[in-house]
Amino acid sequence: MVNLVGIIGYPLKHSLSPLFQQAAFDHYGLPFRYQAWEATPKELGAAIARLRHPPYRGANVTIPYKEKVLSLVDEVDGEAKSIGAVNTILRKDGRLVGYNTDAPGFLWALREEGGFDPRGKRAVLLGAGGAARAVGVALLGAGISGLTLCNRTPERAEALVSHLTTIAEQRSWSASIAAIPWEREHLKDALSHSHLVVNCTSVGMKHSPTEGRSPLEAVFIPKGILVYDLVYNPLDTPLLQEAKRAGARPLGGLSMLIYQGALSFQIWTGREAPVAVMMEAAREGLVG
Repeated sequence: MVNLVGIIGYPLKHSLSPLFQQAAFDHYGLPFRYQAWEATPKELGAAIARLRHPPYRGANVTIPYKEKVLSLVDEVDGEAKSIGAVNTILRKDGRLVGYNTDAPGFLWALREEGGFDPRGKRAVLLGAGGAARAVGVALLGAGISGLTLCNRTPERAEALVSHLTTIAEQRSWSASIAAIPWEREHLKDALSHSHLVVNCTSVGMKHSPTEGRSPLEAVFIPKGILVYDLVYNPLDTPLLQEAKRAGARPLGGLSMLIYQGALSFQIWTGREAPVAVMMEAAREGLVG
C-alpha cells in the first residue's frame, strides 16, 4: 500500500516540499507519495481529520496554520508544545502526533551554512508567527544573550516576548528578551547592537502579495551582520540583495527548508534523510 504524506497550507504555490520530499522517498524506493494539500481556513479541520486513517502517514504544516493545528492533533511533542507551533504530523496507532522540526532545522542551517554560533550573541527577529516562535526557542536554547522582536502588529510581538520569557524562566535560560516597534529609529538601533537578524515573515516570497519587497533596506543593516532570510523562493530574495548592498553576510532559507524537511522525513520513515538528494531536487525546482 502506498503511504500518502503531504503539505497543508494556504496558499501553496510557493512550496518546494513535494519536489524534494518525493525525491527522498524515491531515493530509497519507499512506497510514499508526497502531495500538496492546499486548504482554506474553513477546510483545515477536514484536512487534518483525513490524516487519521490509512493510507495517510502524516503531513507537513506551513503558513498560516502552524499554531492552529495544535488544537487539532491528539498529542504534541514536548518541544512543539513549548514553541507553540507544529509543522510536522505523524499518524501513530490511529492518533495524530504533532512535532516541530523548524527549531532544530533552523539551528542546523545556522551553524552548517552560516557558520554562526549563537552563544553569547544578540539577535533581532522580524515577525511573530509560528516561524518566529521556533527560531526564538532555538536561539534561546543555543545560548543567545539578547533577543529583540519586531512585528508590524506590536501586540503579537509582546505576546511572543511573554511566551519566550516564560520558557526561558522554566528552563533557566539567561537572556534579555524585548519587543520594539516597527519604526526606523528603533530598528536601526536594535540592529546596530546585534550580530544576527532573522526574517521570520513571508515578505519577499514569490507568489505572495509582498513579492519583490524587502522587510529591511540596506541603510538599516550594519556591515558584517549575518542576515538570515527564512524565505527561500526566490533564492536571492530582496532582503538578501539589500544585505549584500550593505556589506552584510547573507544566508537564504533553502538550507533550513531542507533540514527541517529532512527531520520530518525521519519522523515518518525512521530512516536517515538523503539531504544531498533533497537539496539538489529543491534547487532544480527553483531554477527550473
